Amino acid sequence: MESSSGEELEEEFPGHEWITPQSSINAAYQSQTEKGIRKICSELLELKDAIENLSGNMQSKYLAFLRISDEVVEAEQELIELQKHVSSQGILVQDLMSGVSRELDVWYKSCKEDVTEKDFQAELDEILSDDTQDPKVIFLDKLDILLAEHKTEEALLTLETEEKKYLVTDESGKESNLEIAAFKTALFKRKAIIEDQLVRYCGQPSLSITELRKCLSGLVKIGKGSVAHQILLKACGSRLQKNVEAFLPNCSIYTQTYSATLSQLVFSAIAKAAKETNTLFGDSPMNTNRIIQWAECEIETFARLVKENSPLPESISALRSACICIQTSLSHCSVIESYGLKFSKLLMVLLRPYIEEVLDMNFRRVRRKVVDSARNDDILLLTPQEGSPLSGAVSPNTMLTSSGKKFMSIVNDVLDQITPMTIVHFGGAILNKLLQPFDRYVETLIKVLPGPSEDDNLLESKEPVEFKAESDAQQLTLIGTAYTLADELLPAAVSKFFDMQAEKKGAGGSSEGLGPGSIYSIEYKEWKRHLQHSLDKLRDHFCRQYVLSFIYLEGKSRLDARMYLGQKGDDLLFDPDPLPSLPFQALFGRLQQLASVAGDVLLGKDKIQKVLLSRLTETVIMWLSNEQEFWDVFENRSIQLYPSGLQQLILDMHFIVEIAVCGRFPHRPVQQLVSAIITRAVAAFSARGIDPQSVLPEDEWFLETSKASIHKLMLGTSGSESEPEPEPEEHVALHGEDSDPEESSTTSTIGSEDSFASAKNDDLESPIYFTDPES
Repeated sequence: MESSSGEELEEEFPGHEWITPQSSINAAYQSQTEKGIRKICSELLELKDAIENLSGNMQSKYLAFLRISDEVVEAEQELIELQKHVSSQGILVQDLMSGVSRELDVWYKSCKEDVTEKDFQAELDEILSDDTQDPKVIFLDKLDILLAEHKTEEALLTLETEEKKYLVTDESGKESNLEIAAFKTALFKRKAIIEDQLVRYCGQPSLSITELRKCLSGLVKIGKGSVAHQILLKACGSRLQKNVEAFLPNCSIYTQTYSATLSQLVFSAIAKAAKETNTLFGDSPMNTNRIIQWAECEIETFARLVKENSPLPESISALRSACICIQTSLSHCSVIESYGLKFSKLLMVLLRPYIEEVLDMNFRRVRRKVVDSARNDDILLLTPQEGSPLSGAVSPNTMLTSSGKKFMSIVNDVLDQITPMTIVHFGGAILNKLLQPFDRYVETLIKVLPGPSEDDNLLESKEPVEFKAESDAQQLTLIGTAYTLADELLPAAVSKFFDMQAEKKGAGGSSEGLGPGSIYSIEYKEWKRHLQHSLDKLRDHFCRQYVLSFIYLEGKSRLDARMYLGQKGDDLLFDPDPLPSLPFQALFGRLQQLASVAGDVLLGKDKIQKVLLSRLTETVIMWLSNEQEFWDVFENRSIQLYPSGLQQLILDMHFIVEIAVCGRFPHRPVQQLVSAIITRAVAAFSARGIDPQSVLPEDEWFLETSKASIHKLMLGTSGSESEPEPEPEEHVALHGEDSDPEESSTTSTIGSEDSFASAKNDDLESPIYFTDPES
């Protein structure tokens, strides 16, 4: 009813804002009541948890109280037992005193009745008098008292001062040998007690070095020097073991220097033991032998710890750690040699397998990185920047590919870890291992160059080569990089081997103990010879593929024996403009073009340019000499031969020689090969009925014709320009035609370092550059 009436009121007064609807009032109060109830429930739950925690704490504290109460009861029982024990001991003492009193009474009553009190007292005083008692007995009793009170130092002092006096007195002959032997036996027993006390005292872990020295000196005084020395070595070994065990957890942190720290700990302990031995025991062969045996065991442990805590053998940290280990350990060995201890050979025997393993694994890693860096070379030419590690080792004009820079960076990362002592003992092995990355680098470059490789074992066929150097500039850049590495960078990198060895010898370092891997000049020469052999493989592959691409060129420029068959009636002597055959004109053009590219790419590397051009000409002649199909044409009886063919062949051979002479590169091997080919050709034509004496002009004619041909080809007036075949035209396109006239006028002669591609007209007329091939 009320709700309905409220609704009716709301409907009757809908527009009065000052009237609050009943529904809003009910909703508000209902919400507040619900919140209050929830808050009270939350507080009750918190109170419940607090009560549970309080009850739990009270229970635990009550249990602890009960446990303490039980312990108090047990302590009371122990105190009672202790009191009983003290009482029983007191009873025993009282019984002992009473028994002694009874014995004295019995002894007193047993004395003679006629002895008066005065005589008894006088006799007792005489017995107890120091004048009548044996001094040795007094000495031994005093010594016993000191030993019982553990006053070892005072006992030693008493023994040292009194022993000699009584032994000297005994030698007077007043006492019998039996008494002297008894006295010595008593002394020996007391010395044994002193020895036992000193040994037990030395075994205390908290004993300082000063107190240890006092104990060892005491043992020496009683004639136990051998025992004292063994205790000294044991103490040094114990201290060393504690120091090593404390440091071993840090080996994983200091991966490169942990071996140096271990070496410092071990050899400092050995040096300290030797010094203390000389101070306490003097210099004796027996002590030295004992130190050597102990030190050898410690050094073996040291070598084992170095291996066990080493990083991965192929890591650079392991290499650095191994080299530092050799350097510091051998330095310490040289220091302790002043004590007569020589451990260098033993150390090298123990560490050599580990060092060789680390070197081998690191250079394997280097080989893998070299192959990875060289396989995808982008042929970007990078000049070493000022301040870079390479800038001091190469000339300013030297250009390197990115793979060359990466190669030297990888190699230098390894060589920078090598220490002088490592070089002295492992220098030869390092040089040999350094050849392996360079061999792999050269093998990878051979794969990058076009053409098949003769050596199927250079690289696995599964290794992809994503880059191929197609242009002459790219190929020459790779070859120039390899030569720069072998001739400049690698020798500069290993030159510090000799510098460090020279410094060691200059400082008076002994050569004793140098292993078979020591560096000598003969090893360096052999190393350089191996580098040159690898370069020869790269050079020969380049020349072979370059010449083969020229020899098997399609068109009239292809080198084929059929071009020497000639025709009846042809004679070069009557030709107003005799020239070499088209393949050799094309060869001249290609060599000229290659020399031009090499002059830009291999700037300042004139030796490399001449070597490559010389080898290219040699490769052409060698192919002619060894290609049996070429000579089969002349030996085929079904094919007619004419004198003009022999004339043309000999002219081509002289032309090859003149190319070598004009290029100012070594031409003697070319002359020898050409002479053999001419002899063989003359023999082949003579066998077919052609008389060489009647058809061949003098050698001067071939020489002058070859010079004139080079002159014409250099000027671009070759008659071959009229040939319809376009390919020869490309190869005889002259370098001299495109050159700047101002540049050509600046030089009037060709220096010994210039290639034939830069020769000018006036130079070609000079007799200096053209000599008789027969000479």
